[in-house]
Amino acid sequence: MDAATPTVPRIPDGATPAATPAATTTPTTTPDGAASERTVPWGEVWGQDAAVSALRAAAADPAELTHAWLITGPPGSGRSTLARAFAAALIAEPGDEIVMRQVLAGTHPDYTALRTEGVIISIKDARALVERSYFAPSLGRYRVIVMEDADRMSERTSNVLLKALEEPPERTIWVLCAPSDADLLPTIRSRVRVLRLRDPEIADVAALIAERTGVDAQTAEQSARHAQRHIGMAQRLATDAAARARRDEMMRAVLGVRGVSTAVEAAAQIVAGATDDAKALTAERDEAERAQLLATMGVAEGAAVPPAVRSQVKALEDDQKRRATRSLRDGIDRVLTDLQSLYRDVLMVQFGRTVDLINLEFETELRAVAEAWRPARTLTVLDAIAATRKNLEQNVAPALALESMLITVASGRTP
Repeated sequence: MDAATPTVPRIPDGATPAATPAATTTPTTTPDGAASERTVPWGEVWGQDAAVSALRAAAADPAELTHAWLITGPPGSGRSTLARAFAAALIAEPGDEIVMRQVLAGTHPDYTALRTEGVIISIKDARALVERSYFAPSLGRYRVIVMEDADRMSERTSNVLLKALEEPPERTIWVLCAPSDADLLPTIRSRVRVLRLRDPEIADVAALIAERTGVDAQTAEQSARHAQRHIGMAQRLATDAAARARRDEMMRAVLGVRGVSTAVEAAAQIVAGATDDAKALTAERDEAERAQLLATMGVAEGAAVPPAVRSQVKALEDDQKRRATRSLRDGIDRVLTDLQSLYRDVLMVQFGRTVDLINLEFETELRAVAEAWRPARTLTVLDAIAATRKNLEQNVAPALALESMLITVASGRTP
């Protein structure tokens, strides 16, 4: 995939410094209710003032610009949003709002973004990016290549990038995004400038979600807390009662694990819930893509697919299956993140710290577990959850990985 269009929905993630005189500004409201000015292209970046200042300086001054960047931060911190804003500032002349908006929309020829729809970034996709990086800018000041999920590269795929990062063309800028610089090979890290994003405060995320969605303050606060400051996830929880209910059911199912049989049942429930979640997220998009493809090929709605078009339809279906697998695994990983927060809360209670609990709604259950277990057992469970997340990255069967982890929850011992 060498797409010129971003593949993730845009999520406003950051407040910005004052506008430069040449830029157009629009009044907005910050999470605390104070009026502020947001500029193109930085208007959608929320809560990352220091990072925005660094990238604005680099875009304005070639002496501050590095040929390759790595933007790191927790999920939901705005890595990809910031990368697109930086790309717009690099490609457009200062104050050229039209070009900036083209880049933000993913339609400018000098902007290429890759976000894998599969479990990993393939070597083929990486090679396509490297090939594109050697083209001179066609219209803009720079050519910018953004790789949003750089942590999903295997070692072989990472090595494909090395030469491009070692000997970059003069006017090509690479921007990689990952949760942490530790997620990339040392050879990659040594060739990029790392920019670390900060975690927003729960209260700020809650205020943003309430302002954006119109939900009540209590729902916004609970969603921000349960999402652990992940802005996109907090917005989904706030606006999707079914998603909130699924999270509650899965947490209660794990808290009810007492032996092998209940561990197997809870594992099946988690997989089923994550599958339903993945289908809800992808079904509408899959159908729209299929309809658009058939319309483009001149096939009337409801008509049989002619043989000449079947290969294109099959290729689309294969891509959608890979995306569904990725969505399922991401959903299971989200459940594991929630479970980590649950047993992190247990550990906090065991050490007498009851402030800043993530799962306040389960405080009674948390105290019961904290009294029944020793802290060492809680740490064993947390280690098992972390190991399960790593195993799932290696394509271990989700049901088996979850069953093994939940047996550890039930027994306090690693199988």
